[in-house]
Amino acid sequence: MAKLPTGFGRLWTAQTVSSLGDGVTHAALPLLALTLTRDPMALAVVTAAGTLPWLLFGVLGGALVDRWDRRRTMWVADTMRAVLLAIPAAAAVLDVLSIPLLSAVAFLLALGGLFFDTAATAYLPDLLGRDPALLERANSRLRGTQTAASGFAGPPAGSALLALGRAVPLLADMVSFVLSALLVRSLPAVPRPTAGARESLLRQARAGASYVFQDRLLLGLALRPAVGNVAFLAVETVLALFAHERLGIGPFGFGLLLTAEAAGGLLGAGIASFLGRRLGTGTALTCTAAVEGLAILGLAAAPNPYVAGLALAICGAGMGATMVLGPSLRQAIVPAHLMGRVASTSRMLAMCAAPFGAFLGGWLATTYDIRTPLYAAAGLLLVMTAVTATMTSNRRVETALRNAATTPGPGHPEPEDPIQKSAPESQQPTEVPAR
Repeated sequence: MAKLPTGFGRLWTAQTVSSLGDGVTHAALPLLALTLTRDPMALAVVTAAGTLPWLLFGVLGGALVDRWDRRRTMWVADTMRAVLLAIPAAAAVLDVLSIPLLSAVAFLLALGGLFFDTAATAYLPDLLGRDPALLERANSRLRGTQTAASGFAGPPAGSALLALGRAVPLLADMVSFVLSALLVRSLPAVPRPTAGARESLLRQARAGASYVFQDRLLLGLALRPAVGNVAFLAVETVLALFAHERLGIGPFGFGLLLTAEAAGGLLGAGIASFLGRRLGTGTALTCTAAVEGLAILGLAAAPNPYVAGLALAICGAGMGATMVLGPSLRQAIVPAHLMGRVASTSRMLAMCAAPFGAFLGGWLATTYDIRTPLYAAAGLLLVMTAVTATMTSNRRVETALRNAATTPGPGHPEPEDPIQKSAPESQQPTEVPAR
């Protein structure tokens, strides 16, 4: 079995450190807002500000990442986020924090995250030579440590650090960004696609989005998290109320439910590569999607907190495996010069779906019953599984991987028209190399 290169260890460490800092700030920002106001709408503005960059600039950000050096984009994004956090930290010390300032910070942190995450997604396949097995192993480790750092360790640490002073969690996150930037700066340089004829940014962004929608495999990979976010946000919106009214548990028990889901996510990320080898990536993706839907169905019918916790752990395992297998496959088959745009388009679709899911969950619970959003979410997930099963079948995955193996490396010239010169595999005869 081929070893992961030394450079991956530095990237892994950088993302782990940064994820820990993200978890600290994820808990600290809303708590800081609570020290300023109890107005639910004002608190919602701070939360919503962190989602806007993906909705407004997702595809354009991907187009920019495909123009820029990806390693430089990552360390510059981390450096700028570190500098940014110095502003609210100083404001906290001077007692001039405000909701508008926290909202602006949340927006700009998310914007920096957009560029870092997209660049990291595009950099990883070049670092690993676009080897599918290495990509699955690497993404399994990245996903596992990200869940542990931002889901388990970060939020409690953020709450504890806030007790030491309002500026302390912000300074801790600032240090994490500085360390991450230094580690990323030391990563090996990888060749990037040589720019061909210069196109407008909008045309390049449109080309990346079209590439996703014209390839059935990539579209299937994008639909899963998009529909999944509708379902999971519908559940998340009412989960605390469901736990209180139907399961009879308080805040501590609710925290244990979320911990069970995160633990399942760690397990799923750890076994993703094994599932891909035994079942084939396409079948594994279909199975994990079905597991998620059945687990939510079990949650809706759960008679007690123990069954509910088990259902959430199983759902988390399905999500964890999916979030390793899907991105790994995408990184292995998408041409290097389109990687940023394809990744950001897929992420934007998922982010756009999330608010709709939250609204759907609230409306169903208000109109019908607190369990209704869970049953609806399970139905959505199972229908999505059936619809996308043929789109991400083993046969289609294997064809795409064979075609990608004939793709020129990232140092080769970029085609003038990425759609015409690098047509998706679903539009070309399978016996002819697609790219």
